[in-house]
Amino acid sequence: MNSIEDAVRLFGEGYVCSQAVFAAFSEDFDLPKEQALKIGACFGSGMRKAEVCGACTGALMVLGLKYGESKEKSNDACEKFLDEFEKENGSFICRDLLGCDIGTEEGVKYAVENNLFKDFCPKMVESAAKIVDEMI
Repeated sequence: MNSIEDAVRLFGEGYVCSQAVFAAFSEDFDLPKEQALKIGACFGSGMRKAEVCGACTGALMVLGLKYGESKEKSNDACEKFLDEFEKENGSFICRDLLGCDIGTEEGVKYAVENNLFKDFCPKMVESAAKIVDEMI
């Protein structure tokens, strides 16, 4: 299983998007998966406020592991990732991607009723994982 498949699998097992993407790549940088799952726990659902997609946040943490020793390289990697994700998906903001604000009860209800967490979010996890895989 490659890291992209692992990210989708982890999300399917109930980990949030940020955890799934970050943990799928963490061991490539000598960070145990269990630690990555803990670190990524509070970044899902756009930091629970429907802001930057958690799959993107997880990917940016991976890029930080790869390029974080250089501010210039990490800034470039961040911009490149977000630009590519937005190009592929139309946005990198959770509420824009989902078409609802899951920072509200009504938004969560809408997302659940429309199976967004089961049908749409795995696609965002896969997209983020593919982009970061290509970048590292």
